[in-house]
Amino acid sequence: MQLRSFACLLVAAVLTAFAAAPAGAETPVKFALDWKFEGPSAPYFVAIDKGYYKAEGLDVTIDSGPGSVAGIGRVAAGTYPLGFFDINSLVKFRDQNPDKAVIAVLMVYDKPPFAIGSVAKSGINKPKDLEGKVLGAPAADGAFAQWKAFVKENNIDADKVKIENVGFPVREPMLADGKVDAITGFSFSMYFNLLQKGLKPEEIKTMLMADHGLVLYGNAIMVNPEFAKENPKVVEGFVRATIKGVLDTIKDPDSAIKSVMKRNETGDEKIELERLKMAIRDNFVTPYVKANGFGGVDMDRLAKSIDQVGITYDFKNKPKADDIFTSKYLPPASERKL
Repeated sequence: MQLRSFACLLVAAVLTAFAAAPAGAETPVKFALDWKFEGPSAPYFVAIDKGYYKAEGLDVTIDSGPGSVAGIGRVAAGTYPLGFFDINSLVKFRDQNPDKAVIAVLMVYDKPPFAIGSVAKSGINKPKDLEGKVLGAPAADGAFAQWKAFVKENNIDADKVKIENVGFPVREPMLADGKVDAITGFSFSMYFNLLQKGLKPEEIKTMLMADHGLVLYGNAIMVNPEFAKENPKVVEGFVRATIKGVLDTIKDPDSAIKSVMKRNETGDEKIELERLKMAIRDNFVTPYVKANGFGGVDMDRLAKSIDQVGITYDFKNKPKADDIFTSKYLPPASERKL
C-alpha cells in the first residue's frame, strides 16, 4: 500500500510539473514601431492575426513609437529587443555609440518615404523652388535629417530657405493654413494628414527626396545585440514571420488593413488603406525588391548611403555597411519573393 501510494504521489507530482511549465510555451517578444498604428504597420498585425509569429514560438506584442529617429535608444537599452526605425539614424547612432552594436536585420522601406510636402499654390515644383520659402520641419524628423544632403544634391542655396522648427502635431495644419510654404516628413503621413485637413488631392504636392539624388534606404527592423546573441532563433523566427506578413499585405492590402483597424478604432479605414497602398507602391515594392526578394539590401548602395549621411553629419567613428545591416537572419531569397 505504501509503495502504491508513493507511486500515485509521484505521478501527481509529474503531472503538476507539466501543468506548471507547459511544453512549447511561446517566447514573449516586445516590438516597437516608429509611429502610430497606421496603414503601413499592417504587416506586423497580419503576422499576429494569421499566427505567423505563433508558429515560430513567439508571443509578439507591438507598441507605437516616438518617431523614426528617437526610438533607436529603446532598442539599444533593451527596453525593446526589436524595433522599426530609420536606418540612416542608426548610422549616426552607431557613430555616437560604438559600444552599442544595434544592427538592422530586415529592410522594410527599400525606398525611403522622406519627402517635401507643399500645396500647389506655393509654386514648389522642384527642389530649387524652395529658395525664398519657409520650410516647417520638426527637429526630430527623419526626413529633415537628410536636408543638408538634399540641399547639396540639388544645388539649393540653403541660406535662402528659412527653416522653422515645428512640432509633429502642427506640421500639416501649419501648411494647410499657409503659415509655412512647405514641410518635411514621410510622404504617406503628410499626404493623408493634409487630406484630413480639407485639402483636395490636386492641391497637395509631394516631392520624394529619393527621386532627387538621395540613395538612402528607409526604415528597417533592428535588434539589440545582446538579445540577438542570446536568442538568434527568436530573431530568425521574427524576421521570417514578419516577411510572411509583408508578402500577404502586398498581395491583399484590403484584407490586411483590417488587422490595423482592429487596433486603431479611431482611425479612418479608407484613409489608412490608401496610406498603406501608397507605402506599398512607393516604399515596399521597388525594382530591386522585385528582382531580389523582400528584406535584403545592396551592400554597395548601403555603403554609398553612409557616405551620403556624412554630408549632413560629421563622423567620428564612421561605421561600415557591415556594422549597420546583416543578412544572417534572413530566410532564403526563394521565401522572400513577391
